[in-house]
Amino acid sequence: MKVVHKSSQSQNRRVSKVRHRRQQHLLDVKVRSRRVTQHRIRRALGVLSRVVLVAGLCSAVYVGAREGARRLFFENPDYQVNIIELQTDGTLQREQVLKAADLREGENSFSVNLARVHDRIQQLPQVDEVQVVRKLPAEIDIRVVERKPVAWITSNKEISDPFVSDAAFLVDARGVLMRQKKLLPEYLGLPLILGCSSESLEAGKVVESLEAKTALELLRLSTRSFMQTRFQIREIDVSRSYCLLVTDKNHTRVTFGLNDLETQLQRLEQFLVYCDDSKQELETVNLIVQRNIPVTFATPPAAVINDTIDPPVEPRILKAIPVRPAKTAAPPSKAHASSTPIAKVIPVKRQRKD
Repeated sequence: MKVVHKSSQSQNRRVSKVRHRRQQHLLDVKVRSRRVTQHRIRRALGVLSRVVLVAGLCSAVYVGAREGARRLFFENPDYQVNIIELQTDGTLQREQVLKAADLREGENSFSVNLARVHDRIQQLPQVDEVQVVRKLPAEIDIRVVERKPVAWITSNKEISDPFVSDAAFLVDARGVLMRQKKLLPEYLGLPLILGCSSESLEAGKVVESLEAKTALELLRLSTRSFMQTRFQIREIDVSRSYCLLVTDKNHTRVTFGLNDLETQLQRLEQFLVYCDDSKQELETVNLIVQRNIPVTFATPPAAVINDTIDPPVEPRILKAIPVRPAKTAAPPSKAHASSTPIAKVIPVKRQRKD
């Protein structure tokens, strides 16, 4: 029995030691976890304090720099715009450009957004290129390159004078429609593209119809050396969907197809050379046909009789009237007595018969 009791006591002792060790292990784990948590909290507080400090410094620097910039630049009267230099190669007016750019004198030079000014001026239909430069302390330069109109264009098929018509627009080589406030004298000589009724025409819009684009391409190709002097286009009718009816300065009517304009112009050039060599004037030609091209020549004008020449002057008729000699004291000699009486010629005007 004693042996059993001792073994039970020894067994109880081992169990107590294991429990004690487990409790100590749990206590150690709790202590270590608390220390780790406290260490993490301290590290987090340290990082947070550093972040707050850096943010405060950055805020202070930003506020100070902004205040300094405001006082030194934005509110400095030396940087107020007092010169706006505008240069353009067209008809745009200074007030029109400045109104579109929302730019005026007296503003601060640094408060002017150059990119915004550039975009606003670029939206004008007449403007092709624009450059905006800030020159310190108080100047802004604007350079504008305007679009060069190459023709008039209208949706009407019959128009007498596009220069005074509200339905006519100016168009450049790229097809951009324009309406100029100031019409220059050279615009009178521009060719007219009429009958463009397949689309609505508005200032600032780009023409999209195939006929209008082909007409602009024909104007570009016709500016070659020979064609520019011999075949000057005055009118292009695009009302038909399959061809262009072109009239030049000599009232020659030429029908062009919508494709392969260069080949058609080469054929036209051959006809014009033939007309120059044969001293004839071309009246109509249809260039759509590739073989046996229909051509007509203008008939020469009939001779004009000049009926305004004055009739020849009639010669004056002279009438002889006999005149008796005056009496003298000496008697006449025999020779004089036998002579015929003396006649005096007096001019008489002939009466015209009614």
